[in-house]
Order: sequence, then C-alpha cells, then structure tokens
Amino acid sequence: MANTTTVVGFLKMTAGLPSMWIFILYVFMVLISGKWQKVSSPLELKGLLVVHNLSCCITSFITFAAFCMALYNHGSIYGKTDDPFLVSVFKLYWITKIIELLDTVFMMLRHRSRQISFLHVYHHASMLLLSDMAYRFYPWQSIATFLCVNSLVHVVLYLYYGLTALNPDNPPRWKKEVTQIQILQFVVGLTIAGYGHIYHQFCVYSMMYGLTMIYLFSNFYYHAYIKKRHTEVNGKVNGKSHSQ
Repeated sequence: MANTTTVVGFLKMTAGLPSMWIFILYVFMVLISGKWQKVSSPLELKGLLVVHNLSCCITSFITFAAFCMALYNHGSIYGKTDDPFLVSVFKLYWITKIIELLDTVFMMLRHRSRQISFLHVYHHASMLLLSDMAYRFYPWQSIATFLCVNSLVHVVLYLYYGLTALNPDNPPRWKKEVTQIQILQFVVGLTIAGYGHIYHQFCVYSMMYGLTMIYLFSNFYYHAYIKKRHTEVNGKVNGKSHSQ
C-alpha cells in the first residue's frame, strides 16, 4: 500500500485504482460534451430519468440502512477495524457512485450544458475515486460515518430529481432546502473529521476535501438563491420607481 502521509503517496494510490479508467473516460466525456451538442439533437429521456433517479433514491436508502446497521454493531464512529459486512456495504456505495455518473451522461444527451458545472463534475469524479479508495483500503467505521450521512442526503436528492423528472412543469418546492442539506452534511462531516484528526489520528485530507465541498456548494447556493433573489428584488424596486 502506498504511503498516504505524503501527497505523492496519495496520488500513487489513486492512480492505481480500478476506477481511474472510469474517471479518465468520464473527464474525456465532459470535455467533448460541447462538441457533441453541436452535432446532435437533444433527447427528452423523461421515462429513463424517472427510473434512474428513483432507483438511485432506493439504492441510497439501502446503503444508508446498511451503514447504520454496521455502525450500530460496532458502537463507535471512530473505529478502524475490518468487518466483512462493512466491506460489502462500502462496495455497494462505490457501485452507486459509478451509476450516478449517468447523471452527467443524461445532461449531455439532453444538451443541459449549464448543469455540467465544475461543482457537478468535481463532486461526481472525486467521489468515484474516493469511494473506490475507501472500499479497497479503508473500509472502516470512521469512513463509513461520512458515507452513511451522504447516502441519506442522496435519498432526498434523488427523490427530488425523480419527482422533478416525473412532473417537470410542477417540480417540488424544496430545491433550496436540498442544497441546504447538502451543505449541512459537509459541515457535519468536517466537524467529525476535525475531532477525529485531533483525538483519533484521522487523515487531514478528509478535512481539506470537506472544505472544498463547503466552499463550492456555498458558492452555488449564494449565486442560485441569495444573489438571484437580491437581483430580482432590486429589479422590482427599480421597475416600480420608474413606473412612478
């Protein structure tokens, strides 16, 4: 096993993951997505989107429940012991991250280039590699805690996506709350990682990753909801003053 106490060792371990080839293919697909849209017509894919999103919702719930069972049996979220059942749950979680890459494929086929943002690609690509690394090298209770919370969040996330795909003209009104939950999970994860780093020798990389996700999701939240609402309010006020 590579020495992950150094950046070079961490990168060597990542480069040897089976998911690296999927990662490379995924990044290549994202890079050519713009050219693809120029030579193709957008697809609707409504039925496929409903099935995909609700399937991911159900799978995420199963993964969440399995992680809860494993953590309950061990009694501590800071453990670093091997457990065959927990390893199988880690494998399931990793497989779900591969399946979730279809989110980007569907965006590409539907010509939704605006949705293929840096946040979207970074989140999907990084979780693909990190989940594979966790499954093969660190299937511990301490890592399972983060993935358990993430699985629960994805239950809500894919339920929202599924209901939106089912009725795009009248989507659920809790899109903003979904983003808030996503940010909250990383704040909770960062808190646990910080405590674990101080008292249980947790790797500092998890804290660094958590900070990047908090920044990216918070930046998205600001531009999608706070700044947009501020602009709309100013526009209404200016429009009213001009009409007067």
